[in-house]
Amino acid sequence: MKRRGVAILGSTGSVGTAALRVLARHPDRFRVTGLTAFSNAPLLAEQAAQFKPAIVGLVSNGVTQHEEWRGGPECLVQAARAPDADIVLNAIVGAAGLDATLAAVGLGKRVALANKESLVMAGDLVAEACRQGGGEIIPVDSEHSAILQCVGTRPHTEVRRVVLTASGGPFRSWALDRLERATVSDALQHPTWRMGRKITIDSATLANKALEVIEAHFLFGFSYDQIEVVVHPQSVVHSFVEFVDGSVVAQLGIPNMELPVLYALTHPERIEDTGVPSFDPVDSSPLTFERVRSDDFPALRLGIEAGRRGGAAPAVFNAANEQAVALFLEGRVTFGDIPRAIATSLDALGDLGGASREALISADMRTRAYVRELYR
Repeated sequence: MKRRGVAILGSTGSVGTAALRVLARHPDRFRVTGLTAFSNAPLLAEQAAQFKPAIVGLVSNGVTQHEEWRGGPECLVQAARAPDADIVLNAIVGAAGLDATLAAVGLGKRVALANKESLVMAGDLVAEACRQGGGEIIPVDSEHSAILQCVGTRPHTEVRRVVLTASGGPFRSWALDRLERATVSDALQHPTWRMGRKITIDSATLANKALEVIEAHFLFGFSYDQIEVVVHPQSVVHSFVEFVDGSVVAQLGIPNMELPVLYALTHPERIEDTGVPSFDPVDSSPLTFERVRSDDFPALRLGIEAGRRGGAAPAVFNAANEQAVALFLEGRVTFGDIPRAIATSLDALGDLGGASREALISADMRTRAYVRELYR
């Protein structure tokens, strides 16, 4: 059996480290061809020593003792384009992952996509690159992996709707006035998942679920009217698919990113893996579901509205959210300022024209500058 080469972009983050645990259990099937990280040079060095990839890159380009490492944002595209990388696992956080996604699918590679911003910013561009280059996108997010598994080979005309589940984050039961006073420490206490700081804040505001709705639209071609969100605090049911005859299929599993990572690497095949505990329905009970408190968590509604508007609006939503979250993590804005920054940015810049990469990157940069100035 030919071992498939895998490049991991964002190898020191939560998804990247989960992927390396999966790959370490299957050395007969996979080999690591590239590893990149943003700034965690010590952990990257440990990973490189263990897996011995041909390309190692540090995006922040800080001074290290490793002269052979690539530096700067261009190392992401270099690792993605490497001829021995059959699969590119894109676990970069934010808009920085777009060019690597476009490069990989344009060369006919599989992209195991955990960088939802690639599709949110430029879903049509990514789809066109797949058509032109012969590449494919297989989702790593647990919700989209669930949809893929539930729909299977059935035609999408048989699907009535899909339901994405959201944990509700740490503020699921908080009153609105208390939300306004939420601290960074409060927002980082996610009840079920252990993730990076930015995505954890996104889960607290529900902006992350808005990104996933837009991503589901581009991944599967469903209209926004067919995509719903429900709060499921236990994070065991990852998505539902309702078919036109009324039948509902759900995918369940413990909240562990190694499961969707493995499936993204092997799809449509399934292979035995003993690294994740077996699912116990009794231990996982009870499973509960709630309506989203849309008025108290407006980022979800704002993101879906941006998706419906199309054009540069999703890129503006994503950039405003990223910049506002960065300011919140720095202590410069309040938790409630995050959706306010998104709404103001969409009002001011949501109708920017152009769908080219350059136009979308420009919208991204203008939005970030606008939010910085807004709270300067």
